Amino acid sequence: MRGILWSYFFVAVGGALGAMARFAMNVFLQRDVAFPWGTLGANLLGCLVMGMLAHLIAHSSWFNEAGIIPDQYRLLFAIGFCGSFTTLSTMVMELNTMLQRNELFYSFTYLFSTLVGGFACFYLGFAIVRSLRATL
Repeated sequence: MRGILWSYFFVAVGGALGAMARFAMNVFLQRDVAFPWGTLGANLLGCLVMGMLAHLIAHSSWFNEAGIIPDQYRLLFAIGFCGSFTTLSTMVMELNTMLQRNELFYSFTYLFSTLVGGFACFYLGFAIVRSLRATL
């Protein structure tokens, strides 16, 4: 039972840090009311970080000598931090708002940027770590 409580603790700490970082990014980037730069930035950066984490998790022998990434790091960073830093529900709400205002160009630009940009950032993060592994 104690192990599962620690798992919740790592997810909670990562989630709190991710939520605060997402709020800070939104405050920093949201200068234009017409386009949700803060949410887009958080989602793209979160995908980049998740791509980096995915490579580290898949090739964990680079992470430590035992070849195992401790589960608490995955819980803290991937599930907790990235899970709360990125946000599908806010993106959908903002997309709906733009559609309700009949802003079709912004709506489709936002949707396309989030989906294609998110995958591109994930792959870029994965490739960065793979490249670093190859040079070290």
